[in-house]
Amino acid sequence: MSIETTPESDDLPPAARVTELASDLGDAIAELPAYREFAEAKQAVEDSEEAQEKIKTFEQKREEFMLARQTGNASNDDLRELQAAQEELHDIDVMSDYLRTQSDLELQLQELNEMISAPLSVDFGEKAGGCCQD
Repeated sequence: MSIETTPESDDLPPAARVTELASDLGDAIAELPAYREFAEAKQAVEDSEEAQEKIKTFEQKREEFMLARQTGNASNDDLRELQAAQEELHDIDVMSDYLRTQSDLELQLQELNEMISAPLSVDFGEKAGGCCQD
C-alpha cells in the first residue's frame, strides 16, 4: 500500500501533513479485507438474538463475580460458572467468527504499528513514558 501525495499536500506544514496522512491511513485501513470481515462479523453478533442473550448472561455473571471478589465472597464454583458462560458465548458460530476476525485485524494493525514505529525508534503500541521505566 502506498500513500500518494499531491503537490498541495507537499506544501503543508509537517503537523498538517501528518494529520492528512493519518486520515488517509484510516481510510485505507477501512478498506482492508480484514477490517471489512471484522465489521461484518461484528454486525452479525449485534444481529444475533442468541449471541445477545449469551452476552447479557455472561456480563451479568461477570459483574456478580467481580462484586463477590471485591467483598471476598467469590468461590471457585463462581469462577467456573463464569468460565462456563464465557465458553457458551464463544461456542456460538457468530461469536467465534467475530473473535477470529478481531484477532486477524489486531495482528494486521500491530504490523502497521511496527512499520510506523520503526523509523521513530518508538513503539506507539506500548506505554509512552520516561527513559527510566522498568
